[in-house]
Amino acid sequence: MFDIGGVLLDWDPRYLFDQLIADNAEREWFLTEVCSPEWNHRQDEGRGWDEAVAEAIARHPGYAAWIRAYDERWIETIAGLYEDTMAVIDELQSSSVGVYALTNFSAQKWPVACRNYPQLQAFDGAVVSGAEGVAKPNPKIYRLLLDRFDLDPGRTYFVDDRYENVAAARAVGIDS
Repeated sequence: MFDIGGVLLDWDPRYLFDQLIADNAEREWFLTEVCSPEWNHRQDEGRGWDEAVAEAIARHPGYAAWIRAYDERWIETIAGLYEDTMAVIDELQSSSVGVYALTNFSAQKWPVACRNYPQLQAFDGAVVSGAEGVAKPNPKIYRLLLDRFDLDPGRTYFVDDRYENVAAARAVGIDS
């Protein structure tokens, strides 16, 4: 099974905000304090974007345009597919190996990503954190994927770009 952001999709909010915020220090402050990784993770856990945007604007009203841009221009946070990862997925599937996605992703942004990157629909199954209300590294999401697709953790391999997610997969018996 594969993570999506950072493994299959080259995702980084800086791709969008490099266009919007010229000053490096201000851009990093914005992405650390206003639309932080923790703020984004809450969408991955199921919070809706309308609520997220409203909450961030209430805390930082002077940055409303940039906060709205994160939502409205979200697709610009993706630079494209990692072709080498796609080649591995294609090879596995051509060998009749089941390939699944386990991703921290907003339920609202997942369909947007799938429309723009139809390769995301080629998985044998996917568990999207925002739709489930639980995100990696919570062990529940790994067990959910294993149970839903009747996978043996000892015969399952997981690829992720974040150590804490790899460690959590290992803790439930998945080689990572």
